[in-house]
Amino acid sequence: MARVLAVGAMYPPQHLGGYELLWRDTTLALRAAGHEVRVLAADLRLASAAELDGDVHRELRWYWSDHTFPRRAPRERIALERHNARVLARHLEALRPDVVMWWALGGLSLSLVERVRRRGVPALGVVGDEWMAYGPRVDQWLSAWAARPSLAGGAAAVTRAPTRFAPGRSARWLFISDFLRREAQRVTGGALADTGVVHPGVDPARFPPAPSGPWRGRLLYCGRIDERKGIADALAALAHLPEATLRVDGGGDESHLGRLREQAVGLGVAGRVTFARSPREELADVYAAADVVLFPVRWPEPWGLVPLEAMSVGRPVVATGTGGSAEYLRDGHNAVVVPPGDPRALAAAVQRLAEGPALRERLVTGGRRTAGSLTQAAFETAVERELRAVARAAS
Repeated sequence: MARVLAVGAMYPPQHLGGYELLWRDTTLALRAAGHEVRVLAADLRLASAAELDGDVHRELRWYWSDHTFPRRAPRERIALERHNARVLARHLEALRPDVVMWWALGGLSLSLVERVRRRGVPALGVVGDEWMAYGPRVDQWLSAWAARPSLAGGAAAVTRAPTRFAPGRSARWLFISDFLRREAQRVTGGALADTGVVHPGVDPARFPPAPSGPWRGRLLYCGRIDERKGIADALAALAHLPEATLRVDGGGDESHLGRLREQAVGLGVAGRVTFARSPREELADVYAAADVVLFPVRWPEPWGLVPLEAMSVGRPVVATGTGGSAEYLRDGHNAVVVPPGDPRALAAAVQRLAEGPALRERLVTGGRRTAGSLTQAAFETAVERELRAVARAAS
């Protein structure tokens, strides 16, 4: 069994989206398999909830604050980098890990990856969003020297803080979709030599099939509140569906949530929209209460667990099929796929489902097959196998 130091930004219950939940589920699975896993996360506090797990250390400082990356003075940057270096060194000395696991690193000090490499500790990264693209930009220490490459070497010598991020030689990187892997290769200039793809999935016990009743026009958006998720398009679609209702269930960007509320009033649909934030253990019931689940994302979605959860429960999905979600969404087979940013197409797809019980049945059948082929257990088993291989190769 391996000793593992798992490092990332947000770890539940201090989290916003599915990437963090994936981290926690995998941590619990690795511990259940006999591995010793210590979690090292950012010192963020989004909620007053008590810790869910043991051996979780929220000590790292990061560049993110309230859904943005405020500019920091040079002294603040070096203080943040030195603090994170001390924290990492202390945990490496105390735990003596066989493997360091990297999770969501966007907004954290990417110099941590280089520090682990220099110590010769094997590393395995699980990449679940596009942080390899935006991380070097919002890491204000690294980005400062990227703009002044002639000074980077001298700055590194004086401060003893790495001034470059070189992921290609630092870890084996597992991506949750082939799309995400291709994007990472693109932004790193093809520097990632050791990569793999492991698709996340659903726990069927957590999202069991539920019988469906007659169509009542109950639309559901479930997930993070984020402008890129296309919730505004779902509201605009509702204006074209006078007999439908929409439940928006999730947390995240409060300022965007405020704009969504204003939009609902402006469209005259506020009386048909419910905003909620359900606990994770209640989400299966939330899906079951819907007639259709909307996944109207505008951005290149890294993967997307919400459609798979809806399919597992047995609800038809209307989705834009962007990014990694295109690797499992099939129009007419397990979803109705529409163009992103097109509320009229979204509304037309919902109307097709309202008028087509045979289409609904076909999508539910296909969706259950898809969800059954992509399970949480298979993902966790694959990651654990990769972890063992990295630890073995270094022994």
